[in-house]
Amino acid sequence: MAEDPKWEVVEDDSPKQQRPKKTTRIAGIGLLVLVALILILLFPPVLVFVEMAARQLRYLWWLVLLLALGIWLIFAARKSKD
Repeated sequence: MAEDPKWEVVEDDSPKQQRPKKTTRIAGIGLLVLVALILILLFPPVLVFVEMAARQLRYLWWLVLLLALGIWLIFAARKSKD
């Protein structure tokens, strides 16, 4: 049985990706927290809205689950067509 000429095994010559150092990750997280704090100070109404949404989420958690289920079903249906 002849092999298909479009498919050939190629060795991976690309250099290995180095994982970011722990200090880089900590600095990135610190930067994200700093940006979040600055945005909270600049836009206090947004903080009020987030607090209100968090309170309402206690009562509407089932709505979030239904939304997540709908999104999952859309992606699952799309995958099954392929």
